[in-house]
Amino acid sequence: DRAGSISTLDSLDFARYSDDGNRETDERVAVLEFELRKAKETIQALRANLTQAAENEVPLQERKNYKSSPEIQEPIRPLEKRALNFLVNEFLLKNSYKLTSITFSDENHDQDFELWDDVGLNIPKPPDLLQLYRDFGNHHVTARDVVDVSVGVEDDELEAATPVLGGVPVFETTPQSIEQCLIVQKLEDQISVLNGEKWSLMEQIQRLESEIDFLKNENFAVSTVYGVAPHPSLKQVPLTVSEDNGRYLDMKSSENDNKDGNAEETNLSLSAEVDSRTSKDDTLNSVPRKETEKLSSCAQSTKPAVHFDKPNRKLSPAFHQALLSFCRMSADSRLGSEVSRIADSEKSVMLMLGRCLPHIVPNVLLAKREELIPLILCTACLHPEPKERDQLLHILFNLIKRPDDEQRQMILTGCVAFARHVGPTRVEAELLPQCWEQINHKYPERRLLVAESCGALAPYLPKEIRSSLVLSMLQQMLMEDKADLVREAVIKSLGIIMGYIDDPDKYQQGFELLLSALGDPSERVVSATHQVFLPAYAAWTTELGNLQFHLIPTLLNKIEKLLREGEHGLDEHKLHMYLSALQSLIPSLFALVLQNAPFTSKAKLQGEVPQIEVTRFPRPVSPLQDVAIIIGSREQLAVLLQLYDYQLEHEGTTGWETLLWVVNQLLPQLIEIVGKINVASTACVHEFSRFFWRLCRTFGKIFTNTKVKPQFQEILRLSEENIDSTAGNGVLTKATVPIYATGVLTCYIQEEDRKLLVGFLEDVMTMLSLSHAPLDSLKASFVELGANPAYHELLLTVLWYGVVHTSALVRCTAARMFEV
Repeated sequence: DRAGSISTLDSLDFARYSDDGNRETDERVAVLEFELRKAKETIQALRANLTQAAENEVPLQERKNYKSSPEIQEPIRPLEKRALNFLVNEFLLKNSYKLTSITFSDENHDQDFELWDDVGLNIPKPPDLLQLYRDFGNHHVTARDVVDVSVGVEDDELEAATPVLGGVPVFETTPQSIEQCLIVQKLEDQISVLNGEKWSLMEQIQRLESEIDFLKNENFAVSTVYGVAPHPSLKQVPLTVSEDNGRYLDMKSSENDNKDGNAEETNLSLSAEVDSRTSKDDTLNSVPRKETEKLSSCAQSTKPAVHFDKPNRKLSPAFHQALLSFCRMSADSRLGSEVSRIADSEKSVMLMLGRCLPHIVPNVLLAKREELIPLILCTACLHPEPKERDQLLHILFNLIKRPDDEQRQMILTGCVAFARHVGPTRVEAELLPQCWEQINHKYPERRLLVAESCGALAPYLPKEIRSSLVLSMLQQMLMEDKADLVREAVIKSLGIIMGYIDDPDKYQQGFELLLSALGDPSERVVSATHQVFLPAYAAWTTELGNLQFHLIPTLLNKIEKLLREGEHGLDEHKLHMYLSALQSLIPSLFALVLQNAPFTSKAKLQGEVPQIEVTRFPRPVSPLQDVAIIIGSREQLAVLLQLYDYQLEHEGTTGWETLLWVVNQLLPQLIEIVGKINVASTACVHEFSRFFWRLCRTFGKIFTNTKVKPQFQEILRLSEENIDSTAGNGVLTKATVPIYATGVLTCYIQEEDRKLLVGFLEDVMTMLSLSHAPLDSLKASFVELGANPAYHELLLTVLWYGVVHTSALVRCTAARMFEV
């Protein structure tokens, strides 16, 4: 028979492609050919799987022992273990045991719980654990007594098929005693039988559908509900809601049709598949649970009745049914059930999308899944069931296994849109758990999505949650995550949180996070700290009044402590960490000085606004360090700068407490710290030079000339009478000289500024030479200035001064400087 079937198939193919054959074959034959081809592919896959199973098969004697001794259980097979793991994880997720599910998936790291196909090849997915438990014990009928409707089966055929069906593993839960090769052979025959049964059932379904359509046409008074129109002669339809989960509705109607003289009883069963894991064989037509309440009152609904034109014909109902059976429609599957029903309200659309999306997403290409984000979000926003919303948001966060930057941006945009629509309560209850669930995900891209989500959702969360749960989540990720990209995103989100937090009790926690971020081994994380976290934290510190009384003094104290403890070995990394933080705080400090100035109340945007020079401020490393943005606008800053310069030049600092703190406390402490630095440490000299350069450029030329330079000059005391005074000139051998020369005197490059720098270097050379002091400070100044080609000519001018000097000591010093 099998060989005959193959030859028949070959002849069909030959006839189809022959030049003399008829090219227009029957549609049903084409479908049958496709089904047979798919069946052959399935057989080949089964052969491969059964071969592997046979290799791992338990010996026959051991199986007999298992059967004879029920208390001895057969060892679990790898396939069974993976399948049970998948079902257990699915059960945990559906019942809100999310943390347990995370732990369970970590313990089974070799299995992908997001994809059923990972369990095995061509293995059907069984119902969930709850359904298996409820169905347990309900299948005690023997296969001998079960026969499909409308399929004629002889007794001998049934006896022959029974062991085959009993031997086919439904889910590999029963030990098999029949040889695998025999199963393969009989499965091939069984496929042919099932194909015939399939076509018979489809024809029966079409007949039933045509009867329903005929009854619709006969009825003109009653509204159509989900494609079923009651006939005038039908008895009242009893509605029975299943007790197990409330999601299935069975509708049964009986009719005695006297027209044809035949007593027929028609049972129409419609079941709604809401759970995405229910098999397609359980459904014919779907009706959501909450919509069943509408059925009893649909006749009184405001929706107008649907009427169809009744043809003026005298065809018999049987002929109508037979004629309509040629319309090829599918209602024997979940998808067919959904297609056959048209949603008649917004709520119905949401319910339908909630049922269909879980089936659509896995079948969309990974590269195109972001196209589903608007659909998922709209459904999650508007769906009435919290459980379904949670499932949809879970799908959103798990839409792509390893989302790239663009895909993450799209998901974050969707999360923000969702948050704006639903409000802070639902964001806390529905979105945050999705973030918490993936905080320790094995893929860094997922953890990156969590870190970015915390910042993006910060404006839409309750303030208590911002300063507690979200802050704790980010702190945990900063301390524990090993991926630099994730920690970088955490720092940026922390910066956003600092822009919204208003609980003063969290100030100290923020300071500790700042120190941890500054000390991170990754340059990416440190850079993000200076660009985002530190400016945002400084803004909050300014509002609390802690910038000049806690944050800056604390960093200065830490630098002094390092210098005290580093007499035998300075930790230059920590010094750079604290000093760079101070440097990033300069714009915030200057903005505070302007905002607390005596003239602030006079700063009005009237008339023509003066322009700010492009080179007035150093280039900021981030927009958050731009003084104009901190103040509010460039126009407002321009007005304040004009008043600031006028105040310094004509009225001084009287009554200006913030600026007085800078002049009388900050600058003296900084100059004292500079004097303690080892001049031989090139890195430290460079760091402090850059710090003073940015400080002077930010506070302006008038401030530098009137407040900064005088304090340095007072310390250095470059005068003839101090040449022989060891106490007075000891500071000339310290790092104060190169830092003053390269950090303060190079801020402005006009002619008078360059002359001042040349004169200072000449005086230092002369005094060090005549007092026989070490030349390390002068050498450090030449090294730092020599790194910039713009100062080469200036240095040559200083050296020429030494070469032509009348003192031999000075000429000798100049010669040594040529060696630098």
